[in-house]
Amino acid sequence: MNLENIKTLGELVKSGYKSRSIKDELRENLISKIMSKETVFKGVHGYENTVIPELERAILSKHNINLLGLRGQAKTRLARLMVNLLDEYIPVVEGSEINDDPLNPISRFAVELIKEKGDATPIYWMHRNERFAEKLATPDVTVADIIGDVDPIKAANLKLSYADDRVIHYGMIPRANRCIFVINELPDLQARIQVALFNILQEGDIQIRGFKLRLPLDMQFVFTANPEDYTNRGSIVTPLKDRIGSQILTHYPEDIETAKTITQQEANKASSQKEFIEVPELAKDLLEQIVFEARESEYIDAKSGVSARLSISAFENLLSTAERRALLSGDEKTMIRLNDFDGIIPAITGKVELVYEGEQEGAHVVAESLIKKAVTTLFPSYFPEIKKLEKQSEETPYDEIISWFFNADEDFELLDEFTEVQYKAELDKVKPLDAFIKQYQPNLNEADTYFMKEFVLWALVEFKKLSKYRFAEGTQFKDPYSNFISGL
Repeated sequence: MNLENIKTLGELVKSGYKSRSIKDELRENLISKIMSKETVFKGVHGYENTVIPELERAILSKHNINLLGLRGQAKTRLARLMVNLLDEYIPVVEGSEINDDPLNPISRFAVELIKEKGDATPIYWMHRNERFAEKLATPDVTVADIIGDVDPIKAANLKLSYADDRVIHYGMIPRANRCIFVINELPDLQARIQVALFNILQEGDIQIRGFKLRLPLDMQFVFTANPEDYTNRGSIVTPLKDRIGSQILTHYPEDIETAKTITQQEANKASSQKEFIEVPELAKDLLEQIVFEARESEYIDAKSGVSARLSISAFENLLSTAERRALLSGDEKTMIRLNDFDGIIPAITGKVELVYEGEQEGAHVVAESLIKKAVTTLFPSYFPEIKKLEKQSEETPYDEIISWFFNADEDFELLDEFTEVQYKAELDKVKPLDAFIKQYQPNLNEADTYFMKEFVLWALVEFKKLSKYRFAEGTQFKDPYSNFISGL
């Protein structure tokens, strides 16, 4: 029998339907998915051996959960994905403000309706997507908002005194009965509001003004918090922490491959951009390395964190920089260039918190230094290491490239307005680059080859083998000693 066709309490009882608490639902459905080897938290990467096993253990233990981590670590996403562990539909007494279970009503409204109508009591089926409630904790949140208050208008309309519990207006938590309820940024909640949660979490009753209602709410609480919040903006009061069963620490991606997977999944790539912009794998690696460098930078506040949203926004900016350049030059297809990385600087400066030294340097300078550091960090993964100290007579794999610039008759410039043909032709002038890349990276496709050529030039600049000058129309590369010699 299709349970959704059941419309009354009598039909529900005859069907043999058995209610279960939300925590039992989550636990039993999780057990089923684990046994059938299903992926429970789809779209969350990098947590397979750390956060997800801890979260699953908390669900099996039927705990309320606190996800503790820096910004951009998928805390809210994990909470939302828990909805997939709920039953697809559950029965609810029609008209109930707090999603009463027809077989176990707790509100006065539902109890009296069932007493009056008996088996004819109407029910409806609530889908699991409706069983998720979320509240961002802010200092202005009141007890009335989340738990409830006396409603004078209701009292006047029903001609009831304030001593009657029917004049109560329920807040968000009672209305989320039989749901997953998420409070984001818990430390931002004032201490007196946190205290109001004690009874709900432990004893299952709620207190509103002078009323003490024995409402055994059936809820799964998930809280999120940032460790920095414990000192900066507020704290989680100790008795509340004591009532939260499991505290789970989240973290940022631990390697570039995982970070790339997340960025590509989340970036809002317009279909037109996908069609005509080629993105070399090295460009994707470089983008993620910039974020890794930011998390280690002495100029950026590590306690504040560097969100995964930085790489997502930066990737979108990178594509848009290439798109705008192609529109101006009239190219139907284009590829990402290293110069395009200047376009991601607004995404970096808007998403990092600088320490005092970083403020002194300036956000733009810090962002540029992150790009340069990322180039120098990745370079030895592709090509021979460039030693800081070399004997004057010692030969290196880079001698021919450097010599080309030393002997060049004209300036070597990569202008922003170059078409694809002009860009490739300019890079092809540096003949030693072709042989160098073929020797050390023989399997590159065309898009990657030209990006790699530019990457080698940038790296040689960072290792002081070439000099680079950025001007309004583009970038100029030259031998670092040419100005000195020409001035003799």
